[in-house]
Amino acid sequence: MTDAQNPGVKVDRGISSRLSDVAQTARDLETAGCDGCWTGEINHDPFLPLALAAEHTRRIQIGTSIAVAFARNPMTVAHLGWDLQAYSGGRFILGLGTQIRPHIEKRFSMPWSHPVRRMREYIAALQAIWTCWRDGTSLRFEGEFYTHKIMTPMFTPEPSPAPFPKVFVAAVGERMTEMCGEAADGLLAHAFTTRRYLDEVTLPALQRGMDRTGRSRNDFEVSCPVFLVTGSDEHQMAEAAVATRKQLAFYGSTPAYRKVLELHGWGDLHTELHRLSLAGEWDTMGTLIDDDVLDAFAVVAPLDELADALRRRCEGAIDRVLPGFPAAVPPATVNAVLDEFRDRPPVTRL
Repeated sequence: MTDAQNPGVKVDRGISSRLSDVAQTARDLETAGCDGCWTGEINHDPFLPLALAAEHTRRIQIGTSIAVAFARNPMTVAHLGWDLQAYSGGRFILGLGTQIRPHIEKRFSMPWSHPVRRMREYIAALQAIWTCWRDGTSLRFEGEFYTHKIMTPMFTPEPSPAPFPKVFVAAVGERMTEMCGEAADGLLAHAFTTRRYLDEVTLPALQRGMDRTGRSRNDFEVSCPVFLVTGSDEHQMAEAAVATRKQLAFYGSTPAYRKVLELHGWGDLHTELHRLSLAGEWDTMGTLIDDDVLDAFAVVAPLDELADALRRRCEGAIDRVLPGFPAAVPPATVNAVLDEFRDRPPVTRL
């Protein structure tokens, strides 16, 4: 969990990968007291915006959640990580994910196989490359999937006083989660995660991985996005619930996340959602998410009770939370709720 020098749960927010929005958003999040800001690899590159975020902030951590690892080789990512870590003064977190096989092979035209073994080796390759650059040692990495054996002075970046970037890995299944416990610095949980799944599946698997390598939970962070269904009145709450049900239905239709539903005895829900998704019945899918499912995946509370409800969801399991507020909640109200969540006086706004 978070250490004594930085008590409590860290609050992170997402930033747009659209370059024109990055600088102001990153400044606003830092002013609001957020601990980190993340980009995702969806319809823009996740790394380029972080150079702007680093330039226009001084304290807040910056990171990718996630960058698709298997769309790139370790050498390419090592350079990106090294440069962003140096430029930000040591504030960069490299968040990696595997994506699924069809996207790796058919969208990125890259090889796919044995994702857990490949990701473990990917992290080891990054560490080997960074060690070569830091210590001036020979690069001699030969693995099952990646080989890096040439590094001349011309291609070696300038020394950096910053430590190596922390590497977080996205994981849902137990084998990838165990690998995180063995080799990564943090775990990026999926938004389609319940507190029960964290307690009964994720955290035990993480501990098994740590036990194999003698690592401590004190040196590791679990980051988790959380859906919020909230509002200032019943109408806003109802609108937020409809939007969240649709999001949950989309994720619930994906075979990779069926295991989360099965833990709760909702495996048949996945079957029906998947069938409807193939038929394009997106609006109908949302109506299948009943209140029990909604409550399991989202924090449902009015604005004046939200901070306490979110704190209960995180307590003892989540080190970094990325709360997903409905779009209707004004930024000033978001900041006030997060200040209450941190249990500290509101910060002065510029």
